[in-house]
Amino acid sequence: MITVSENAKNQAIKLMSEDGSPKDSFIRVGVKGGGCSGLVYDLTFDHVINEDDKVFEDNGVKIVCDKKSILYLAGTELDFSGGLNGKGFLFKNPNANRTCGCGESFSL
Repeated sequence: MITVSENAKNQAIKLMSEDGSPKDSFIRVGVKGGGCSGLVYDLTFDHVINEDDKVFEDNGVKIVCDKKSILYLAGTELDFSGGLNGKGFLFKNPNANRTCGCGESFSL
């Protein structure tokens, strides 16, 4: 299960609306190789669910994740931080053993 904070929910709704995303759009999260710690988070807005996707809903937001990535993201909270020092969408991942200084990549 992946949870969504109130800040992330509000920002996602705002961005999807500004982007003109279809009404059935959702947040797609995933993990791919890269970054200074080995794995990087991936977040996009999408409206097509693939056969091997896992679908969650939290705080009124639909989250979709591929089967492989959910192994790395189970229990993660998606948050959003704005302001001068804000980084945008943040993954609060309890499975990450190490993260890089910028918070963009992690390892298990």
